[in-house]
Amino acid sequence: MKTFFKGTEVLSCKGTKVQYTRTKIIFFTLFSLFYSLFSFAQEQDSTKVNQLDNVLVSAVRVTSKTPVTFSNMDKKEIKYRNLGQDIPVLMNYLPSVVTTSDAGGGIGYTGIRVRGSDATRVNVTINGIPYNDAESQGTFWVNMPDFASSVESLQLQRGVGTSTNGSGAFGASLNMLTDSYASKPTGEVSGSFGSFNSQKETVKFSTGLLNDHFELAGRLSTIKSDGYVDRASSDLKSYFLQGTYVGKTTLIKALVFGGTEKTYQSWNGIDAETLNSDRTFNSAGMYTDEAGNVRFYDNETDNYQQDHYQLHWSESWSDKWSSNLAFHYTKGKGYYENYKEDADMADYNLNPVGAITTTDLVRQKWLDNDFYGTTFSLKYKEEKLDVIFGGGWNKYEGDHYGKVIWARYASQSELGDHYYDDFSTKTDGNIFAKANYQLTQKLSFYGDLQYRRVEYKANSPETGLVDDTFNFVNPKAGLNFEINQKNTLYFSYARANREPNRTDYEGGNVKPEKLNDFELGWRFNSEKFQLNSNFYYMGYKDQLILTGRLDDVGAPIRSNTDKSYRLGFEVDATISLSEKFILRPNFTLSSNKNVDLAVEGQNYGTTKIAYSPEVIAGNIIVYSPIKSLHISLLQKYVGEQYMNNIELPEAKLADYFVNDLNVSFEIKPKSIFKSIMITGLVNNILDKKYVSNGAMWDIYPYYYPQAGINFLARLTLKF
Repeated sequence: MKTFFKGTEVLSCKGTKVQYTRTKIIFFTLFSLFYSLFSFAQEQDSTKVNQLDNVLVSAVRVTSKTPVTFSNMDKKEIKYRNLGQDIPVLMNYLPSVVTTSDAGGGIGYTGIRVRGSDATRVNVTINGIPYNDAESQGTFWVNMPDFASSVESLQLQRGVGTSTNGSGAFGASLNMLTDSYASKPTGEVSGSFGSFNSQKETVKFSTGLLNDHFELAGRLSTIKSDGYVDRASSDLKSYFLQGTYVGKTTLIKALVFGGTEKTYQSWNGIDAETLNSDRTFNSAGMYTDEAGNVRFYDNETDNYQQDHYQLHWSESWSDKWSSNLAFHYTKGKGYYENYKEDADMADYNLNPVGAITTTDLVRQKWLDNDFYGTTFSLKYKEEKLDVIFGGGWNKYEGDHYGKVIWARYASQSELGDHYYDDFSTKTDGNIFAKANYQLTQKLSFYGDLQYRRVEYKANSPETGLVDDTFNFVNPKAGLNFEINQKNTLYFSYARANREPNRTDYEGGNVKPEKLNDFELGWRFNSEKFQLNSNFYYMGYKDQLILTGRLDDVGAPIRSNTDKSYRLGFEVDATISLSEKFILRPNFTLSSNKNVDLAVEGQNYGTTKIAYSPEVIAGNIIVYSPIKSLHISLLQKYVGEQYMNNIELPEAKLADYFVNDLNVSFEIKPKSIFKSIMITGLVNNILDKKYVSNGAMWDIYPYYYPQAGINFLARLTLKF
C-alpha cells in the first residue's frame, strides 16, 4: 500500500478541476516559450532526431556493448497485453521477476520483486527522472493508471546496473521512455472490459509534426474494476499531454501527466482457514455496530492524486557531443480513510467523556508532498570511446497529518483538527561519469563512478527525530569480449549503497546498506536464436531484509542483517522455430541466504532470505499463422518461498504455475480507420488457486490470493 506514515493523498472534483487547469496553463506556457525560442530552427533530420529522442534515457540505459544484465520491452510487445493491468503485471514474464496484486486481478495496487528484492529496492525512472517515492522508496503504479499506453519502451537492468538518478538499485533498475513523436496525425480509441466488472477506456491523439517541427499529443484513460477480492474496487483516471519541438539538432519535450485513484483497501490479507473457506474475503472496513451486527464501512478507501511536470532539452552539438537537460516537478496529495472501532481517545487528542475513554471513529491520514529537481547529462562519442557525464539534484518535502472526521464521542474536537502533524524533507544529489572504451577490436572496458549525497530530516512519534546525511561512492567496472559476431562474454563488478526508508527508522537503530554485485554473462546472437545467460553474486552488508511483518498502516517492516548474499544463474532466449512460431523461455536458479542471522538475540545460523524463491521460470509461445493474427501462451512458474527469515514452516508460500492466453487480430480497412484491432486475454486459463504474496502477524501467516480464470477483451480503433 501507499506508505502514508500517518498521511496519504487527495481527491475531490473541485480540486481535480483546479489541478488540471493549472496543468494546462503550465504546459502551454512552456510550449509557447520554446516555440518562440526555436522558431528559427532548420528542417529536421530524422536520423538525428531518433538519436536525440534516445538521449532522454541514454544516460541511464545500456546496450549489448555494456557488461550489464538487462531486458528490453518495446511498444509493440506491450500493446498486446495492455488491457488495463498495471506495468508490473505486463513485466511478469521477464527473467527473475515476480509480481502480485492486492485485489487479485492486476488492477489497483500491484507489486514487483526482482531477484527477490522488493519494489523499494528497484530504482524506477521516467525519461531519466526518478519516480520512486523519496521517503518510502516504493513505486505506486496505481497513481499512474494506464501509463503503459504512453510508454515507448522500457529497460529492466537486473542487479546494480548502471548509475542512475534517485534511490540506489539493490535488485534492479527500471527506466521507461515515454512516447516518441509522430510525424503524421494519428488518433486512437480503445475500450476494454472483462471479469470483475473491469473496464478501461482510452483516447489518444497526435497532431503529427506541424510546420515540420511541432507536435502535440495526448491521452485520457479511465479504469474501473470491482477486483477479485471482496470490495477491492478501483476507480482510476489518468492523462498524458506532451508537446514536442523537433529541429535539426534539437529536441524539446514538455510533458504533463498524472492520475487520480480511489481504491477500496485490500491490504490485510486473510488467514489460512479463511483462505480455504472463503478466499475472496476482505476484512478491511469490518466493524460491529452498537446493535451487535457485523458491518463494513463503505468508504474504507485510499485516495490519491499525483501530477508530473517534465521539461527536456536534448541537443546534438556535433557528431561527437550531445546533451540532455531536464527539469521536473511532482505534486502528490491525498489520504486514506478507515473506520476504527474502540479507538483509544488519547491517541487522537480527545479528552475522556466522563468515564468513557474509547470511541468508534473514522480517521483520515493525509500526505501532501512536493518533489522537484533537475537531471542532466553530457555525452561524448567517437570511434573507440563513449563517455557520459551526468547527475541530478532533487528535493522532497512531505507534510503528514491526520484528521478525525467522525467520532461517536467527539469530546472537545473541532472539525478540521489534526491529531498529529509532522514534516519531512529529503535532498538527493548525485554526479556520475561512465565510459566505454574499445581496448582492442574484440575487447572493451566499461567504467562507471557515482557520488551520491542524501540528506533526510523527519520528526514523528514513530521515527523520532531524524537528521541524517549519507555520502555514497558507487564504483562500477567491467569487460566486454566479442569472441565473434555471434558470441560475447562479459564480466562486471558494481558497488551500491542505500539509505534506510522512513519505515526503517520506525524500527529503531538502523544502518545504511552496502552491496557488491558480480555479474558474469554470455550472449549469443544469430538470426533465429538469441541467448542471454549470466551468473551473479550479490554480497550484502547490513541488508535491510523483509521480516514478513507489516506496521499499522500496512508498510513492510525490514531489519538489518549483518551478512547476506544472493547467488544465481539466469537464462533467457528467443528461438525462432519458423516464421510462424517463436519461443521465449527464461529461468532463474538462485540461493538467497542470511549468514549467521540474529533475531532478538537468538542466532538462527544460515537461513533463506524472505520472499526469495530459488526457482523462477517463464515462457512465451508465440504463433502467428498469418501476419494479422497473433496468439501467445504465457507461462510462469514461481518456486516456494518463505515470508520470514527463520524458515518457520507456517511462513512458507507454496509454489505455483500459471498460464495466460493472449490473442490479437488486426484488420486494416481501406477507409475510415487505419486499423481495427481485437484483443483477448484469458488469465490463469487452468484456474489455478494460488497465492503470490503474504505477510506474517507474529507467527500467523496471512495471504493475498490471486484470481482464478478471468478474462479481458479490447477493441482498438486507429485513424
